[in-house]
Amino acid sequence: MKKALLFLILCFIIGFLVITGNHYKSEVRRGFLEFSLSDQTIPSCYIPIYKVASEEYSIPWTLLAAVHRVETLFSTMDPMVSHVGAIGHFQFMPRTWIGWAYPGTELGDINDDIDLTDLTVINEYGGYGIDATGNGKADPFNINDSAHTAAKYLADHGASNGDIEKALFAYNRSQDYVDKVNYYYEIYMNDYETKDFSFCYQ
Repeated sequence: MKKALLFLILCFIIGFLVITGNHYKSEVRRGFLEFSLSDQTIPSCYIPIYKVASEEYSIPWTLLAAVHRVETLFSTMDPMVSHVGAIGHFQFMPRTWIGWAYPGTELGDINDDIDLTDLTVINEYGGYGIDATGNGKADPFNINDSAHTAAKYLADHGASNGDIEKALFAYNRSQDYVDKVNYYYEIYMNDYETKDFSFCYQ
């Protein structure tokens, strides 16, 4: 009954909010998707991507799925840029992607128009960005590149050795974040369901 009532309320406010601008359209879409997804749900189209990236860096693919859900609700955030400047499917700060040796803010933002996909620059400054598709670019807005980069980051910070909490805290220094990702990770480890969705990136 409670879920049905919430659904009716959400449907009622959509008509008002979607006409007020793209920001509200995005928030309503994200809220509707979050409401409609069960805690066990993983979009089936992303599972092969998670598995390939996780196998490469020896971490559980279900951990990658949990991070993806918490970071961008399976890439439904539009645009995929947070209020603090994190970007892409798995929400990396630009300096993490391109390298903290590159000049920028303490939070990890960059103040110029450097090409974040440039592998030469990433290698020079010690960034995490990975070209998983072999197209010569490491693009945080490419789901494969972003998933591989997230897998490597988590692996390097403890996940490949089983220290999941340490890896998650390194990814986002918030205990609330760690707890939230762990919540989905434990569900996915024990019981998950797959569904086909039209919003998947490839």
